[in-house]
Amino acid sequence: MQRLGRAMADPTRSRILLSLLACPAHPAELANALDLTRSNVSNHLGCLRDCGIVVATHEGRQALYEIADPHLARTLTELVEVKLAVDADAPCLDVACEVPGCHDGRSGA
Repeated sequence: MQRLGRAMADPTRSRILLSLLACPAHPAELANALDLTRSNVSNHLGCLRDCGIVVATHEGRQALYEIADPHLARTLTELVEVKLAVDADAPCLDVACEVPGCHDGRSGA
């Protein structure tokens, strides 16, 4: 649980996981799709791999990354669909939060 929580706590790793839920991808594809540098993606993929969340299949000099286990993929998909009971008046604690209206107590909707 701690490994999964650590992996998902980082917004960039969460974005990578969401992309990999849609389909397996090479690091360069993820970098382009997510507007990140290849080295940044590689570092985050290393963390996800070390946590056992993703696996790489080597294709010559390239690696194709995917979610490590179909059960985990289904669980992550279910987690994405969860509707949290968030108090819209509670202040956001994440200073880097990019959700519109979040920091001033509005829901952004």
